[in-house]
Amino acid sequence: TLQWETLGKRFLEYEQMVPFLIPEEKRRRLMDFLPLFLKAWEQSAAEVIVFPNTRLLASEVSKLLTKEIKRNINGKPAEEACLALKQLLQQKEEAEGGHLLLKSVYLLSQSHLGTMCNIIGSGLPAALMQCLYLFFTFPLKKTSDDGETCEDDTETQEMLVKIMLNMFKEKQGVEELVADDKLQSLIIATASLWDQCSHSWKVPTGHVLRTISKAQTKTSIAYLQATDCIKISIQNLFKLADTIPAYDVCEAAGIVLCFVKDSYPISSALLTEFENNDGYQLLLKILLGCEGLQQSEGDTHLHEILDMLTCLTTCGITELKVSGNIVHPQLPHFDFEQTKSSGMTVKNLQAFQVLQSIFMKSDDQHLCGRILEAISTIWAWDTVNFFLLEWTLQPISQFTDIIHSKPHSVQVQFFRLVESIVLDLSYVPHEILKKVQYLIKENLVPFCTLTALRCLLSMTKKDLLFSDIFRDSGLLGLLLALLRKQAKILRKSAGSHLPDLEEGTEKELNAVMLKVVAALTVGSVRNTVVLKDYGMVPYIKIFLDDEYYRSATLSILEQLSLINYEEYMSIIIGALCSSTQGELHLKLDLLKSLLKVLESPKSHSAFRTCSGFNGLLSLLSDMEGALHDPPSGLWASVGQNCILELVFHTLQGITAALHLDPVNSNFFHKNGLFEKMAEDLGSLGCFWTQGEQQTFLSLEKTRTFGEFLDAAFCSSEPFPLWLKNCIWIMNFLDHMVKGTLHLESYFKERKPEMGQASRDGQEGPQAQGNKLHSSAHKLWGNPEEKWEIRNCTIVHPGAVCVMVRLLPKLYKEGQSQLSQEIQCAVVDHIQSLVKSEKSRQMICASGLLSTIITSCQDAFRNESHPLHLPLTRVFEKLASQAIEPDVLR
Repeated sequence: TLQWETLGKRFLEYEQMVPFLIPEEKRRRLMDFLPLFLKAWEQSAAEVIVFPNTRLLASEVSKLLTKEIKRNINGKPAEEACLALKQLLQQKEEAEGGHLLLKSVYLLSQSHLGTMCNIIGSGLPAALMQCLYLFFTFPLKKTSDDGETCEDDTETQEMLVKIMLNMFKEKQGVEELVADDKLQSLIIATASLWDQCSHSWKVPTGHVLRTISKAQTKTSIAYLQATDCIKISIQNLFKLADTIPAYDVCEAAGIVLCFVKDSYPISSALLTEFENNDGYQLLLKILLGCEGLQQSEGDTHLHEILDMLTCLTTCGITELKVSGNIVHPQLPHFDFEQTKSSGMTVKNLQAFQVLQSIFMKSDDQHLCGRILEAISTIWAWDTVNFFLLEWTLQPISQFTDIIHSKPHSVQVQFFRLVESIVLDLSYVPHEILKKVQYLIKENLVPFCTLTALRCLLSMTKKDLLFSDIFRDSGLLGLLLALLRKQAKILRKSAGSHLPDLEEGTEKELNAVMLKVVAALTVGSVRNTVVLKDYGMVPYIKIFLDDEYYRSATLSILEQLSLINYEEYMSIIIGALCSSTQGELHLKLDLLKSLLKVLESPKSHSAFRTCSGFNGLLSLLSDMEGALHDPPSGLWASVGQNCILELVFHTLQGITAALHLDPVNSNFFHKNGLFEKMAEDLGSLGCFWTQGEQQTFLSLEKTRTFGEFLDAAFCSSEPFPLWLKNCIWIMNFLDHMVKGTLHLESYFKERKPEMGQASRDGQEGPQAQGNKLHSSAHKLWGNPEEKWEIRNCTIVHPGAVCVMVRLLPKLYKEGQSQLSQEIQCAVVDHIQSLVKSEKSRQMICASGLLSTIITSCQDAFRNESHPLHLPLTRVFEKLASQAIEPDVLR
């Protein structure tokens, strides 16, 4: 503070003496004062600077710097003047000279607005603009009289540019500049000498001119118009475009275009001059010249020109008026009359035509992509813009005709834009969709066809209306014809290698066609009838064999079930029965689809009449020995989790078909299919099949069934694989007893990838081990939950019989204690299921008493058998309800 007070007093003395000092003395005193001022400023960087008259100091220093600049350049040739200026402004060791003045103005220009006004009023704007013009125009590198090389000094350049940026962001600074007629010369120089100018001054000059452009006034615009600045610049840029690289022309043209764009909110004069002198043709020439450039080359300046050109599309006096040409049907919530304009509407079709012409003429990936981004931006400004453009210039409609010739990434971007018309604007562009459909029909470039189909697929999922639109337009019929052709090829080539279909775009094209057909049939009985009337069902079946096509194919068949359950069941059951032992994933996918259809009670009769129960049980029969430990034969290459998943979904299908269906339940029971199920499950390989167990141990403490579940899947306790598999199956049966198995979901969904071979039976046991533990952990939930005390209602008593039949087979030689423990746990669990009188009646009616006696004879005969007592209790409970004649015998 003391330092600033001392400086303040000294400057006050200078202020009082100014009227009486000759210029030389005035300059000397000011130059003596400035080093002290700069030192104090630098030492007070973070403090409030206290100085009595900063504005006067700024004025005095700026005037002196202006005077020194003029003195060094007046009467000298341009190159000599440029050299003199550089010597003046560059840092010198002595405290005097232009550098000291420049640094002082630089610091003062960062002060408040009042100080800047004094700097601007000193005549410095025009002087510095002249310096910039000389530095930009004459790339000198000469030696001075003392033999030193005079090069651009970075610190000097930064200070000079910063002062100019601070001055010219104020309209007053631009007005002062115009008064001295310096601006036009520099703008024209950038448009004509860009290839010859000083490289180090290109970027600073661009910054300064862009700053001036943003602060234009009516006076500055009138000045530029009067001097034909834009006209001359365009003429020079046309010549420049023929001689230098495109990215350099972009940089120079961007500066000129800034003045055109930024001036428009104040006056349309420069835009009119730009248009009248072939400005749009210039931009078209420059931008097309950017084809083939690497993305990093001139990227910023290319984007700048495109952004400004995009802005110019909204610059116009007259609002475009187009009559509504809405083709119906349209989405329910679309109403063009209610579409409100935000004011950012297209008024300048000439500017947009440049964007449109570039896309039509160019095949450059980067350039075409930027044009599509610009169109997307224009739509985002105002929804009305899509309609204004499409009903006048028809850009998207025209682009559709040539999109197949563009790079792949541009095709993807284009169809996303088309998709946004529906998804974002909620408008159905019928004419465009007709052209897209024609593109698909011609299939000139498979990748383009694929991308177009994906676009239509997305639209189809948007609203059911598209199911009708694409049927009436003929798209559904076209896709069915194409799929018929591909199905015939697949049928003829069964077992042989087809590179075009098994890999790449062609295979993906088939998959997407199937997905579109699937989407068109979902929720549309009429489209499903069309598919059936076309005789497509036998051909659609062919795609089931390839996992990549399977999901969409099953979706189509599921829609078919809505009009003919028998035909669907015949296809699915037939495919299950004809599948080979190793086609596990095919079976799983078929079973999952079957489960969806069985959700409808109307499908149960068709399932029964199409031998659905026998078909599913035959799957279990085919898996004999699949869960043997260690696995052997074909099963050695299959993960046990995959086998368990197949068992699970098979039992799920049976449970779903029995659910709330007394006819099916009676059929299953009367035909002894529960007994068949027990036999098939017992032969899977994890259950004991080599006679009755011989060793009986005294168990001091036994675990409940729920505790076994927790120990097997949710704890670190080692458990043999055979027992884990047995517990899985017992748990499936437990849920089947309660009629809830078809509602469970224990296994993660698989998603086949294009180009990946069919994975049926390819996952090994080790690859599946971790998945099994993870799935089981989610299955069992809270370890403290007591399974045995749940209030369970028995829905399928026959499943209890299956559990009892498997009970003696819960055994492994050499693991007698663990075997007996799990057997007792299962018996106790069964006992908990028959607590209610209704449950006991249902179980008795199912023949459980006979099953207990025939399946567990050894336990009844031998009182020392660990199961004797618990089985006797179950028997007594049931016998109190009913005694069956065969049990008495």
